Amino acid sequence: MAQGITGTRAKLVEEFCQTEKAVLLGANTYWEGLDLPGDLLKGVIIPRLPFPSPGHPLQAARTERLSAQGENPFMALSLPKALLRFRQGFGRLIRSAADRGVFIILDQRVLSRKYGECFLKVLPPASLLKVSPEELPGEIKRWFGGAPPDGKNL
Repeated sequence: MAQGITGTRAKLVEEFCQTEKAVLLGANTYWEGLDLPGDLLKGVIIPRLPFPSPGHPLQAARTERLSAQGENPFMALSLPKALLRFRQGFGRLIRSAADRGVFIILDQRVLSRKYGECFLKVLPPASLLKVSPEELPGEIKRWFGGAPPDGKNL
């Protein structure tokens, strides 16, 4: 199911909840105000870190103002906004102590850039693994089967 292709947000959420083994592809609207407790949501995939668009007029104006004040707009504005959105994305998956799931980050910057550490630090305590795309299906099966992970701990 894909937002904007196969239906409205509300229709897709309803169908997603009623369909076994469904995959829901969505945009920013699913980052907030979506509550799928328990086994309704078992995984969230983050294709890229959720930095605000630098071309958005409000973001550009704030960036310009911070630069004029001698501040680093990335550290003062972009990174904090991205960290908040990232944590909100994780919050879609883990809503209570009983929830369990996989949170997959595809963006290599979380490991290759210094600021990537900040993203990992905003997450609540969790098992963090670095795995190749080939290893990922096996690690997911192991995780849901209750076996210890084989991947490289971060």
